[in-house]
Amino acid sequence: MDFDEVIRIRRSIRKYDTKEVEDEKIEKILRAGMQAPGSRLGAEPWEFLIIKNKDTLAKIGEIKPRVTNAPVAILLIANIERSFYKLVWQQDMSAAAENMLLEAVNLGLGGLWNGIAPEEERMDKIAEIVGIENDENLKPFCIITLGYSAEGLENKFMDKFDSSRIHYETY
Repeated sequence: MDFDEVIRIRRSIRKYDTKEVEDEKIEKILRAGMQAPGSRLGAEPWEFLIIKNKDTLAKIGEIKPRVTNAPVAILLIANIERSFYKLVWQQDMSAAAENMLLEAVNLGLGGLWNGIAPEEERMDKIAEIVGIENDENLKPFCIITLGYSAEGLENKFMDKFDSSRIHYETY
């Protein structure tokens, strides 16, 4: 699939088939995330936690319900110590998340960005579930659920272009 097609057809997929996602595809998605630009060379704050355990997914699902039935979820965690600009780590993490979602489409998978940050209470609850609550440098950012799309819910083109939102020189 070429990149233009990946960009055009990517959609938020919320329901998945029960088929397991292959580890090779998960690694390619992680590699795509790590290729994202950071706010400064060498200051890429991302870390990734792969979650397949159904009990853990269910616990997280109490906070983010769409996580419960995913075959796999990847928690993106910001390591603030590795962030150069301490106040823009969410921008760095967003770039990694988008790269990962695009690679998922490229690999024939569906994905969904489940936001966690900046809501502190939600971040704290997720941190506790995954065992990072005692490290003030580790901040849960988002959870990307991945899987093979349920029948009829595949990635497909939806034209969202709106020329009225484009401005030149001044608003």
